[in-house]
Amino acid sequence: MRPLQTDLSIYSKLNLEKAPVAVKFLPTRPEGIKQLEKELSFCEMLKEAQERGTPFYFAKENETCLGTALLGMEDMPEFAEAGEIGIKLEIFQEARANSNLYPHLPILPRGIVNYVAFSTLDKLEFEPDLLVLLTNANQAEIVLRAMSYTTGELRESRTTGVLGCAWIYLYPYRSGKVNYTVTGLAFGMRAKEVYKEGQILISIPYNWIPIIAQNLKEMKWVLPSYTEGREKFLIRERENIEALRKETENA
Repeated sequence: MRPLQTDLSIYSKLNLEKAPVAVKFLPTRPEGIKQLEKELSFCEMLKEAQERGTPFYFAKENETCLGTALLGMEDMPEFAEAGEIGIKLEIFQEARANSNLYPHLPILPRGIVNYVAFSTLDKLEFEPDLLVLLTNANQAEIVLRAMSYTTGELRESRTTGVLGCAWIYLYPYRSGKVNYTVTGLAFGMRAKEVYKEGQILISIPYNWIPIIAQNLKEMKWVLPSYTEGREKFLIRERENIEALRKETENA
């Protein structure tokens, strides 16, 4: 793994309830990191990293759900792709409804990822493929505004009611787009009590990590418009609009 060179310390200043987690997708077994000694589902690995506090990686034998199929470590089971699981768990009316979402899932080709490493930001020693943040709404607004601060990039959220792990990890990794979702919406994470509901998970892919970091260093995190109150804001907004209109008319 490439040693960490990017300064990511600004992310720690968000004062998140749980530590930011870096993720690395690997074809070969990483050195200097211990393998997870138990079995968990892919969606639970994030929480495990935050609670453990020390880096680890998992392999096919450590994952208990369909994460290995999403990662391309093995084929997707036919019964899953047919939608039978969604019927057994009473999530969908018919198997066809469950089956219909599979063509939309970001599934990795077979064999390109055999191991996945996790590390909290304070222990991070490798350049991450993803940085995943568990935020409240105020913290999420700062991060997403930092994304668009110098780029004007649109905010998008993509997910499905099941296999939410695909959209936390694999969609941003393969698309290069920042993705976010609200905890409590994905069936598996909710049933397994991974996080309390109403929090916002933001997945930042490698190409956006340094851009957002730099913008966080430059921009105001709390805008005056958020603290002055409605009446004062309306007055200032009106004054600014009138001033800009006059400047345009006199140009």
